Amino acid sequence: MTDRALSQKAAAGAPAKVLFEGTLLADFFQIYLRDAAHPALPEGYDDAAIARRLMAGPYAVILHTARNMPVPLRVEWHNARPEPDLSAGQHVVEAGFASPSGTLVLAGLTDYEPTAPRLAVPAGPLGVRAVLSGLDTLSADGLEGRDVYLLQLWPGAMPPGVQVLKAWPGG
Repeated sequence: MTDRALSQKAAAGAPAKVLFEGTLLADFFQIYLRDAAHPALPEGYDDAAIARRLMAGPYAVILHTARNMPVPLRVEWHNARPEPDLSAGQHVVEAGFASPSGTLVLAGLTDYEPTAPRLAVPAGPLGVRAVLSGLDTLSADGLEGRDVYLLQLWPGAMPPGVQVLKAWPGG
């Protein structure tokens, strides 16, 4: 194994750094993560984009949640792309975007952005993976549930578009 391959393997096995852990209001079923210097969010909403549960633009991603309520969210930093654990969630999806400023804004769609969490990351291209679980625990009215959302970030460019690694058949 080359020195580079060994260091990538070691980085991939390194523990994640938690950048955010808490709840955010997923108003309109959306939470976004964007470069602080680039306010434009991805566009082009259609049924396919919503079913993928992640939209990616040049400098931002939008996570589509199962509830229009405060939801638990964890954002992790990894030094290299972690191996996907498809058993960890009901829906797993990846994309890429860039953070030229090295600061990300994390917010619900209608949050007051000046008070939204800021997350420090290395400037440059980023990979992102969304792992959604508990999607089958929603109440009939969609207001209660044990749904949980994880965003994993790492340095490096990703192929264009959104890649669904595991699709939740429940909608």
